[in-house]
Amino acid sequence: MSKMSSRPENNHRHNNSNVSSACLYPEWFTAGQFSGFAMKDDDLYQVNPGKDLKKSFCALIRWMLPESVCLYAGLLLFQALLDTQNLLRAQITNFTFNLGFSGKFYHTGTEEEDEGDDLLLRSVDEFWWFPHMWSHMQPHLFHNESSLVEQMILNKKFALEHGIPTDLGYAVAPHHSGVYPVHVQLYDAWKKVWNIRVTSTEEYPHLKPARYRRGFIHKNIMVLPRQTCGLFTHTIFYKEYPGGPKELDKSIQGGELFFTVVLNPISIFMTHLSNYGNDRLGLYTFVNLANFVRTWTNLKLQTLPPVQLAHKYFELFPEQKDPLWQNPCDDKRHKDIWSKEKTCDRLPKFLVVGPQKTGTTALYLFLIMHPSIISNSPSPKTFEEVQFFNRNNYHRGIDWYMDFFPTPSNVTTDFLFEKSANYFHSEEAPKRVASLIPKAKIITILIDPSDRAYSWYQHQRSHEDPTALKFSFYQVITAGPRAPSELRALQKRCLAPGWYATHIERWLTYFPPYQLLIIDGQQLRTDPSTVMDEVQKFLGVSPHYNYSEALTFDSHKGFWCQLLEEGKTKCLGKSKGRKYPPMDSECRAFLSSYYRDHNVELSKLLHKLGQPLPSWLRQELQKVR
Repeated sequence: MSKMSSRPENNHRHNNSNVSSACLYPEWFTAGQFSGFAMKDDDLYQVNPGKDLKKSFCALIRWMLPESVCLYAGLLLFQALLDTQNLLRAQITNFTFNLGFSGKFYHTGTEEEDEGDDLLLRSVDEFWWFPHMWSHMQPHLFHNESSLVEQMILNKKFALEHGIPTDLGYAVAPHHSGVYPVHVQLYDAWKKVWNIRVTSTEEYPHLKPARYRRGFIHKNIMVLPRQTCGLFTHTIFYKEYPGGPKELDKSIQGGELFFTVVLNPISIFMTHLSNYGNDRLGLYTFVNLANFVRTWTNLKLQTLPPVQLAHKYFELFPEQKDPLWQNPCDDKRHKDIWSKEKTCDRLPKFLVVGPQKTGTTALYLFLIMHPSIISNSPSPKTFEEVQFFNRNNYHRGIDWYMDFFPTPSNVTTDFLFEKSANYFHSEEAPKRVASLIPKAKIITILIDPSDRAYSWYQHQRSHEDPTALKFSFYQVITAGPRAPSELRALQKRCLAPGWYATHIERWLTYFPPYQLLIIDGQQLRTDPSTVMDEVQKFLGVSPHYNYSEALTFDSHKGFWCQLLEEGKTKCLGKSKGRKYPPMDSECRAFLSSYYRDHNVELSKLLHKLGQPLPSWLRQELQKVR
């Protein structure tokens, strides 16, 4: 085992009072490569010590000090920062502290502490710098973006007055507030005042387990995952370390802290300025950690500025760029740092996911007839469909999504829902839906996939799609790999949604079968009241609504409509139920063959789920025999 540096003594013990000063938060960034290692009982054995395993490693460590515990040690603490920085530079190329500042607390401490403030500000060029909040406020408590901007401007004026660089592109929010769960106002204010490009948090997707923390990008701000190192605001005396000093040493010498560094290609830690006064546990911990890593691995550590570090992180983990939103109310820590002006009650209880051209709009109109079922408000671009989970709207965040829904008057009896027919065949939608609303019920409608494909083609023609107007339906469905890209794109939109078993299996990867209802689209068209009874039972909604009395068949339009007072009806719009030429036999034969295997797989899946086969599927399967 490598020899630890001498135990810290209480040579710099200071009065543990709530003295406020200019809250300055040092942090460091490192990068490197490491060799293999193995654990046996309580000992660590080096594996292939002479060979570098080319695995990138980066670490960010931040020290953040809340105003109530800004313990400043003047010259001694300033010297401790420089000592630590110089010691670490011997092992980490170009190592540099990154100091954060909350300008409101400048010169608000004792005379000695104020001298320490001035020493740091006279040594601006020794460190990197980033803005904290002016008064250590939690951004999620401010719903108004302008209030956040005002606070940031005060801090920026402080920086400019004291020659602190304001263009390094990195910032930290107190207690992770507003970073995740996302407080959009914080991101917008950061961009407006500081042009922030990088931040970090321990909260995405959750604090624990730490090994699952990830990064993401939102509003062009890169959010890096942060780890914990065992040093907190009041962790300032060696002998008083939680669990005893041996716990700290154990963590450094092959324990949790060591493995956090070694197993995370990019690591981010936080400590506080008080950790560099008193017993100087910050110096003790990280100098010894660097020594231990150097002794037992082939890690080569180097310093990276925050923006470069963030770009490096997402080069290593490009799959993490897209966030995966979760319900803030499902995690107490998340709920505590989420605006009290927001409510999770505005998330839907069920979704109608499609596919397109199967009767989803008719089902939508039947659903909103129920007194307890409430749909989203219309989108100015996509009408009744929000299309949140399958498109770039997802990157707007859950605040944008929930703005489409009212706050229910009764959380228990009111059922919010949305219908977006593109969700069914989307590769991203099932995972995203399950992450945000895991208890949501999912409704899909299936018709003969051949009819669905033909209906989509005719839909595109009615909207004057140039490709659909240029090519016949047979040309579209039989197009080969060398066909023009626009023709192949239309072909995919016609054919791919009809791979029913494939798409349902994807949804079942994230949802249990009892949360999925598969509706026979042909039955919905001919006997909607029976289908709606089944839907009500599936949802568990009350009171029971009698659709047999609320619907009437309009022989002129050819489908069922809502029966209003005085015998009037409310039907689907003119764009629905269009009359177009029947599909020719050649196309029908081709599609019947094309979908044969897909239909067989669907029948097996429905049998496995204990669900009856739709009438159209039974007819298609008879052709297989």
